[in-house]
Amino acid sequence: QDSSDDMRKVQRREKNRIAAQKSRLRQTQKADTLHLESEDLERQNAALRREIKQLTEEMKHFTSMLSSHEPLCSILTSPPPPPEVLYATHSFHQPHISSPRFQH
Repeated sequence: QDSSDDMRKVQRREKNRIAAQKSRLRQTQKADTLHLESEDLERQNAALRREIKQLTEEMKHFTSMLSSHEPLCSILTSPPPPPEVLYATHSFHQPHISSPRFQH
């Protein structure tokens, strides 16, 4: 009876030891995965920050160009023409169906 109980205890301890080992391995793998994800997110963040900086510089450049152009721009200084004048001169308002490609 005692040897059978001892045998069960040894088997249970061995099972427990294996389960604990697997659990530690899973924890280590999860930590490694999180570390890799964190590094990837840091790289993405740095790239986005560089892009923001570049776009901000571009915006400053275009804003400066616009500011220097505004005093010279005849479109901005003259009153806008009525809408019928704007649209009557452009051919893009004609239907596209008249194109030979769409005629059967």
